[in-house]
Amino acid sequence: MKPNEIARVQAYLRRLLGTERIQLLAPARAGLSVEVAVEGEVIGTIHRDDEEGEVSYSVTLTILEEDLPPADAPSPAARRGGR
Repeated sequence: MKPNEIARVQAYLRRLLGTERIQLLAPARAGLSVEVAVEGEVIGTIHRDDEEGEVSYSVTLTILEEDLPPADAPSPAARRGGR
């Protein structure tokens, strides 16, 4: 992805998700994926797809098991009295 594409997709994601904490990181060399980071922590990648002249961007988020809360911990909604 070109720098102007990265900036446009980053602006879209920030607006869509309502946070300026998202940053797209250009790859160190051509051919690698653009990384999605939140406050410096890489959480996934973005891939550009150009099929028959239609351009789209796919976001892949990676969540490590070790980053999840314990399985027996109540969900945030349950702690607030929700479902």
